[in-house]
Amino acid sequence: MRLRTVLATLTAGLAAATTVTAAGPANAHPDTGTATHTVADTATDEACSPAVSLDGFSDALDKTTFDGTFVGNLSALALDRDGSLAALSDRSSLFRLDAKTLAPESVVPLADESGAALDSEGLAIDGDGTRLITSETEPSIRRYSRDGRILDRLPAPSSLLVAPAGRATPNQTFEGLTLLPGGRTLLASMEYALSGDSAGIVRFQTWRRQHGRFALSAQYAYRADSGLGVPEVHALPDGRLLVLERGFTAGFGNTVRLYLADPRHATDTGGITDLTGQGGVRLVKKTLLADLVNCPSQGATAEQPQPNPLLDNIEGMVITGRAKGRLEVLLVSDDNQNAAQTTRFYRLRVRV
Repeated sequence: MRLRTVLATLTAGLAAATTVTAAGPANAHPDTGTATHTVADTATDEACSPAVSLDGFSDALDKTTFDGTFVGNLSALALDRDGSLAALSDRSSLFRLDAKTLAPESVVPLADESGAALDSEGLAIDGDGTRLITSETEPSIRRYSRDGRILDRLPAPSSLLVAPAGRATPNQTFEGLTLLPGGRTLLASMEYALSGDSAGIVRFQTWRRQHGRFALSAQYAYRADSGLGVPEVHALPDGRLLVLERGFTAGFGNTVRLYLADPRHATDTGGITDLTGQGGVRLVKKTLLADLVNCPSQGATAEQPQPNPLLDNIEGMVITGRAKGRLEVLLVSDDNQNAAQTTRFYRLRVRV
């Protein structure tokens, strides 16, 4: 059964929230003429590409509230140890959702050490149930207990800090977060390039667990498509990554592409100051799985111009299972608490 059908019954039980406006993402429209390689598979009438199919979507949580908290601004997803779904709002809230129905079950407020709100963007759940959460502000990664208490804060390379402390641009820092197979290595993706690096070259920073704590480890360089940033990454069991690339142009809408990336033979760029014209640097290899503009719209509507009404500001991604040789992948869009945008969940089947 498609997700939107399953969730239709939830709509009546979710209270409508007052909508306020907020600025959407402001990224340049990408060039689209570059030839890309796709992973082959059998196409279906739900196909976005030979490798990706859309099982369905749901807008049931759009502009709703739970326990007095707006259910939106969702930037990251993760599976918890009990099988529930964790959904992170960039307004300092962490929701627990039923993994099948997506109905909210609880919400935990988050804050930094001084009690201030976070620009919380990336989420990973460790083997002991602690939550690893990024904030774009500094940027930073903190470990939280299930009830929202800060347990630890990871070190960050000085170059990745927001200027003038480092070379990053505000609101373009740690967006994606994932634990690699075995749980000993954590990887965070910057959204956009550092000052001094070539446009489109995004740094992926890793930490390695040592004596129960995460210490700085290797760093890699990934080239995003022209005008696009990296809002999310998710590790596969073999060490490769699913990578979301996303951009927005007023009057045109969103561009969202899903890539398969392999950092396993990339150069460690942690000691390279400027990634501009550097010879001998092996970038993270990537293969296009799908440009989501090519997905069937399945009756979706949009409140602003979009090249496909199904699209919105997609930021969160999690692998929820595997069936018939394909990964089951759940995406979510960040509505920015904006009347022209939608909190939308997408069910994909992905062959890698």
